[in-house]
This record gives sequence, C-alpha cells and structure tokens, in this order.
Amino acid sequence: MTAPAINRRTRARALERLATIRYDCIVIGGGVTGAGVALDAASRGLRTALIERVDLAAGTSRWSSKLVHGGLRYLAKGDVGIAWESARERHALMTTIAPHLTHAAANLVPLDASTPPPLGVLAEAGIRLADGLRIASRTSRHLLPRPSRISASEALVLAPGLRHDGLRGGILYWDGQLEDDARLVTAIARTAVAHGADVVTRCAATELTDTAVTLRDELTGGFLTAHGHVVNATGVWAGEHEPSVHIEPSRGSHIVVRSEAVGRPRAIFTAPVPGHFGRFVFAMPQSDGLVIIGLTDEPAGDVDGVAPVVPADDTRFLLDTINRVLERPLAESEVVGRYAGLRPLVSPAGGGPTADLSRKHLLVDEPGRPVTITGGKLTTYRQMAEATVDAVCRRARSAATCRTRSLPLVGAAAREVLSRVAAPERLVRRYGTEATAVAGLGLAHPELLRPVSETYPTLGAELLFGVLREGALTVEDLVERRTRISFDAQALDDAREVAVQVLALAEHAHTPA
Repeated sequence: MTAPAINRRTRARALERLATIRYDCIVIGGGVTGAGVALDAASRGLRTALIERVDLAAGTSRWSSKLVHGGLRYLAKGDVGIAWESARERHALMTTIAPHLTHAAANLVPLDASTPPPLGVLAEAGIRLADGLRIASRTSRHLLPRPSRISASEALVLAPGLRHDGLRGGILYWDGQLEDDARLVTAIARTAVAHGADVVTRCAATELTDTAVTLRDELTGGFLTAHGHVVNATGVWAGEHEPSVHIEPSRGSHIVVRSEAVGRPRAIFTAPVPGHFGRFVFAMPQSDGLVIIGLTDEPAGDVDGVAPVVPADDTRFLLDTINRVLERPLAESEVVGRYAGLRPLVSPAGGGPTADLSRKHLLVDEPGRPVTITGGKLTTYRQMAEATVDAVCRRARSAATCRTRSLPLVGAAAREVLSRVAAPERLVRRYGTEATAVAGLGLAHPELLRPVSETYPTLGAELLFGVLREGALTVEDLVERRTRISFDAQALDDAREVAVQVLALAEHAHTPA
C-alpha cells in the first residue's frame, strides 16, 4: 500500500474534484463510523469522499474508554446478538485490521465486600460465557487467554492499589484495548485515501438530499454543491439531517489520574456501582503513565457534542465509586484531566434512562433521502459501515462486495513483524510500520526528537507527521486528536508552543501529496 497522505494540498485538490466530478458515495461525518463507511466504499471501487465539519474524530469517537469490547457488558444486559457482533469484530481488529493499535489487556474483578460470593459466582459465569464467544469467534487463547480465579496476593500484584481488607481474590479475564481511539479513526481515513477516497475536514455540510449536498469551506467561507449518493454518518447530530431519527445522547464521563496515584496497576480493575447489577466503573491503565477512570451513563440534553463538559457530579461519582475498592482513596486534586463523549443512542420518542437503551445501530434507507447510519459502538464500526455501503451499492446498482474484514489499516502488520520494526516501541504502538517514518522526521529535525513536555512523552516529530501525513490543520488537531496530550492539562502549554512551531515548519517543508 502506498503511504497515504491527508494534508492541505490533498484537501485543496479534493475540493476541486467535489465541485466538478460526480461521486458514487459522499459520506458526511468524520468519526469512526463515517471513516469506516468511506473505507468500505472506496475499497469496493466506489468514487468516495469523506466530509467532516471540524476534524477527524472531533466528537464522540475520541472520547471512548479506549476498549475493544468482546461483548461482556452486553451479555449482562441480555444483548447476546450485540455481544456476538462485538466478539467477531474484536477478532478482526486485533488479528488483521489494526494489530498495531490494539493489544490484550488484563481485566480484574476484585472479590471483596462489595462483591459478595453469590455476585462473584454470577460475574464469573458471565465472564466464562463471554469467553465462549471468544472461542466461537476463533480468537486464539494465546492472544486473549482464558479467564481464571486468582488469589488475593495475585490480585494485588496486578493492582497494588486495591484495598487489602476483605479482599478474597479476583476474577482475571482478557479483552481488547486500543492504544488510541482517535488514531484508529485517522488510520481508517488514511486507508480510505490509499484506496482512492478524498478526505476533507473543516468543511460543513448543509442541505443534504439523497444525491447532493451543499458544502461550506470553513477555511475560506466558499460554497459548492457536490453530487453523489449521500450518507449521513453524523452521530449525535444525525437527527438534524434525518427527522425520523430520535437520538438520546448519553454522556460518558471519564477522569484521568497518574498511574502512581492508584498503585501503578498492570491490569484494568473494576468497582461495582452500588444498586446497579452488572454496571461497573473501570480504572484503565494507559501506555503513557496515565490511568483513565470511567464511565458515567447519563442523559446529556442539549450540550456541545464536540467537547462536552464533565459536570462536577460526574467527577464525584467516579471518585466515590472507584474509592470503594482502593486502599488509599483518590482526592479530586489528583485528577489531571477530564473528558466526556456523547453516545448517539437511538431512542423511541419519549426517551428514558440512557443506561437502559440498546447499543444497536440504526440504518435508515428510504427513497429520496440520504442513507443514515447512527447508534452502535466503536468496536462494531466496520459492520455498521458494511451495512451502509450495501445500501449505497443498491442505490448505485453496484454489485461490489465488502472487503474490510480482511483489510489491514495503514501501519498494520502481524504482531511478529511489528516486534521487528526498527523504531522505538512507543512509536510502533501508535504508528505500526510507519514508526520508522516518524522517527525519520526526528532525524531530519533533531529538535523534534524531544518530548513536548516534561510530563508527557509525545515527540515533536509526531506532531510534524500529523501535519504532513494525517491531515492536522490546527494546534487543537495536534494536541487533542493526532496525539492525546490534552489528557494531561499540565503538559498542554508546552505542547501548544511546540505545535505552533511545527505548523510553521510544515509550511516550508515538502508536503507529500
């Protein structure tokens, strides 16, 4: 695969084509679903464009818990079908599509006073049922080992910060974890480019019909009309373009702490939410020395879908819940970052508790209207995209079939190949086989081989790669999405300074097309 680039030059050329050429598929929305639709369509040979008002992964898709679920949480609600979909899609992501951005994560359910023996038995039964889905999806136990009961001492090795008193042991199971959800979206979009798609960010879509859309260039203010079969993949905004869809946004809040504040855990560990069977708060170690604690599930109402504010009550709820299982309770002063995302849950008119709503997706394919895809979950984005492009192909009278289940993303390779990439391990986790290209930028610009902050390990070379190859146009694109420096508020000022310098440098650098 030719290394694909998204940048100012490719953006300008794409806008010229959108004004003059008819497309087979025009996708509105640059989250994981929209990027997935664009890749599926382009890989089938359809002339495809992806249009995004802000930036790739600007909304919900960058605010997840960074997990690739195998379906356990859906089994607890009786959604066996969704659990099975999740297990199959997890297998594809971890073995073929994005091995470089996924890894096996140990998950620990502590057995203590908050999980009495009967509940422990039920939890273990559910975990073993989920492992049955792992077996049925043909995911090797070498990638995701079988679950097991472990002793209290073994549990404390994995999560030293757990409360010792009353700890009887734990249930250990394995699931998938993403290195970075926003990077997954970027990789999907760039892979679509490698298959011929055009990607344009900072471009707003208005006046959608089934075969045309008015576009406003947010950088110049210019307008154009693009023609082709239109797909509405705008997530929590889907109802603005498809009146028959009722979205009930659910706010999923997270807080971020430093790993040492919770005992430097080596496994994701859980704390049950009192009074809610099968609902937990998770403490999820990240690769850069942080732990994400989440998440809430609350009706969001009319709030900013790009960057929702985390209410004080959500912070308190997460701290109170996770502190129930910690030896040393976390103080709010130890929270270094907060973030929330809005799940686009499809709801019957009249609403209800968002925690009770299904995570199923909804496809609307009505004559004379854009194809609309909404709802669902990050893990099953590929399946949602396949169903959507099937609908587009019916409209376009194309017999092309889906290829994405076995299509690696840019940077992907078998795990044994990734282990031999001649670049720092941290870069390989984030860029896969392209890690050498990122490192090469550092060699060409030695000042960019330093971390952007004393508290965060992102290199300046990563920011430059984000501009030259990954479509970053602003400081916010760089610190919030191509990297996740914004998770650490203490690092932001220094990182923004480096980002400004990198954007200036990129203006004078050779920009690949």
